[in-house]
Amino acid sequence: MAESERVTATAPSPMDLVFVPRPERSPFADILRRVGFAASLVVFVAAVVRLGRGGYIDVTDDSIGWLDAFYYASVTVTTTGYGDITAVSDGARLATILLITPARILFLILVVSTTVEVLTDQTREHLQKRHWRKSVNDHTVICGFGATGQAAAADLVSRGVDPSTIVVVDRSAEVIEKAIAQGLVGIRGDATRREVLVQAAVDQARSVVVAPNRDDTAVLITLTVREMNADAHIVAGGREQQNLHLLRQGGANEVIDATAAVGRMLGLGTYAPGAVRVLDDLLDAGQGIELVEVAPEPSNGGALTPAGSTLVAVVRDGVRLSPAEVSEGTLRADDRLVVLRESPTG
Repeated sequence: MAESERVTATAPSPMDLVFVPRPERSPFADILRRVGFAASLVVFVAAVVRLGRGGYIDVTDDSIGWLDAFYYASVTVTTTGYGDITAVSDGARLATILLITPARILFLILVVSTTVEVLTDQTREHLQKRHWRKSVNDHTVICGFGATGQAAAADLVSRGVDPSTIVVVDRSAEVIEKAIAQGLVGIRGDATRREVLVQAAVDQARSVVVAPNRDDTAVLITLTVREMNADAHIVAGGREQQNLHLLRQGGANEVIDATAAVGRMLGLGTYAPGAVRVLDDLLDAGQGIELVEVAPEPSNGGALTPAGSTLVAVVRDGVRLSPAEVSEGTLRADDRLVVLRESPTG
């Protein structure tokens, strides 16, 4: 989890912590486009005055030059004019009515529309947040969006989880922007703080991934999440083996020893590189073979597992049983089968 966070003079409102993914738009491109259009209106009016300079008079009785034309255009489209340059001929007055006045109206519309659009965008964003707040339920919360959190989010998405049902909590605004760019919902704040987890609707979450960069932070997040949601499935990652039991005692359902897991992979790769490639394939959802958890099928022709899959283990009441310890007749409806199968999209 990133440690940097911009400190503001006043605390942000709870809704300001929520960032809902929106279609990508470049505000600078919009500003440049509107400035260019406004400038073209000024040039258009100046050209009309310069070409019809014989129908305009200056209070100084000088001829209307390009500088005078641009001066007249700028004060005309932005205000009602100062009256120092006026149309005296019928042609100049007609040009003012048919060309310059519509240009002035377009300029005002441009200014007003820019203001209205800003207000509309803010209102739309607020309504999106309120809608998300009312509809969020059974989602997944990822606390910490570093390399581990990002990998967890990518795995969930590759397994068919809707990105909009994944909520990322991190203190870094840059990290939250990265999450939003991936279609995830972002909550900017410290995941150890209860009020931030309230904004992530942890009390309604189905699962929570705890993946900060520090074990003490992970333990505190786990304790807070479990206090807020007794039913959530909490998966926590630890770096020091001596801290893993604290995560379990704090309420984590699954504790991943990240350092040891990588070390075992490195050790295995020294004498069984093929096995490492198979394990990497198993961890990459949607590619080749995959390791998944499925429910028992009531009737499957005497087989324990679906066709084309191999039973690896049976999980019953949180205890792992080997395939030799169970048979189809002894399976229960709440058992979970861990099987190997070809990836549907592999």
